[in-house]
Amino acid sequence: MHIRATGHRTRTLSLRRTLLLGILLPVFVFVLINTVVLYRQALAAADTAYDRTLLATAKSLGEQLRVTGSGSELRVESTVLYSALEAFEADNRSRIFYRVSGLQGELVSGFDDMPPGRSDIPQKNLYAALVNFYDDEYQGVPVRMAVLLQPVSGVYEQGMATIQVAETLELRETLARQILIDTLWRQAALVLVIALVVVFVVQRATRPVRALSSALGARSENDLSPLPTAGAPRELLPLLDATNQHMQRLSHLLDHQKRFVRDTSHQLRTPLAVLKTQVQSAQRGDVEPRQALDEIGHTVERATELANQMLALAKVEQLRQEKSAPVHDWSTVVRLVALDMSALIAERSLDFSITTESAPVRAHEWALRELSRNLLHNAIKNTPPGSALTVSLVADTRTAALTISDEGPGISAALRERLFQPFATEQQRGNSTAGSGLGLAICREIVQSLGGTIDLENRFLLGHASGLDATTRLQLASIA
Repeated sequence: MHIRATGHRTRTLSLRRTLLLGILLPVFVFVLINTVVLYRQALAAADTAYDRTLLATAKSLGEQLRVTGSGSELRVESTVLYSALEAFEADNRSRIFYRVSGLQGELVSGFDDMPPGRSDIPQKNLYAALVNFYDDEYQGVPVRMAVLLQPVSGVYEQGMATIQVAETLELRETLARQILIDTLWRQAALVLVIALVVVFVVQRATRPVRALSSALGARSENDLSPLPTAGAPRELLPLLDATNQHMQRLSHLLDHQKRFVRDTSHQLRTPLAVLKTQVQSAQRGDVEPRQALDEIGHTVERATELANQMLALAKVEQLRQEKSAPVHDWSTVVRLVALDMSALIAERSLDFSITTESAPVRAHEWALRELSRNLLHNAIKNTPPGSALTVSLVADTRTAALTISDEGPGISAALRERLFQPFATEQQRGNSTAGSGLGLAICREIVQSLGGTIDLENRFLLGHASGLDATTRLQLASIA
């Protein structure tokens, strides 16, 4: 039976599509707005050009006006024939209508059914004439109307005649459509060119990202080597550096796990083999039952201590991966550890003294307790019975220092080099006491994870080692 796990993946836009949309969409909107603006400007320019023709027609009509009579007989006359206006028609698709009104609005010449024109002249006029242009409707057809106020004068009298000229919009609409088509295809060609350039540029710009994705996809699951940064774009360097740092941490964690499994299997093999031999010897009756049980108990105790220390070493690495830790008073932890070991101190009849100051440090309580316990336990084991053992914890403005001083034989220069190595022999100070070899290694790992230091220095009296000072320094929480 095959079981296939399925999951829902949220569909997100790719980087390339995001760039294309982010660039082309604003460009398209801008070109669209620009097209509308250009089209309106072109129409305004066309209207201005054709309005000039209407104005020229109206002025031509005004030049043919004359005033006759006087007083109540004063009137305006025009001799213009409609056939004379055909010269102003652009082609046979548009028609021109006109009306000339006298001083009192009476019809002088032209189409009598043309409605009276608007006499409101714009304050801002492009032309050196009293003229007004507007869109209107005549005989059910849209027209462009020009209304010109033409001053006229006779021998004794003067006044203002009104000349209206209207033109149908066929030619203007044809020109507008042509302008729109020309504008659209030019803007469409511009959008196409921009799109092709953007696609090409985005394709080239995202090529390193695709190459990086392909390189990562082709790697094996155990390949944590750094990614090459040579030739990478400047914008990708922070990502590559962060990825390489993460891979380095993963590689360190994987190496630690491999080393832990290797060391555990190697170190546990010996006590288990000894335990098996002791059980077989007891079963055969080679030793007394009581002696056999004591030997088995001692072997089990050593194996248990080794397993606990191996787990402690693994837990240190786990805590190292955590980004933050709570604040604990180191002095409280040191006093609790000393209290737990009071029985062992009394068993060896040690002259024990402890002085502590408040020392808040940022660390997990387990790490502080394990660090203090291993240092104190190591000092108790290597201090001669009846001698002095001193624990001192002092703090200044920046750091806290825990010093454990014993009166043991000290350590040799040769042993100092490998003292903090895992599974190094703990016969470090000339006695026959042997342990698992992990106590000081655990201390070093804890101190390094907390950003502190640990030092072992011999004390000398008359040229001979008279004891050992184990000093551990950690930053205070207010400084860290």
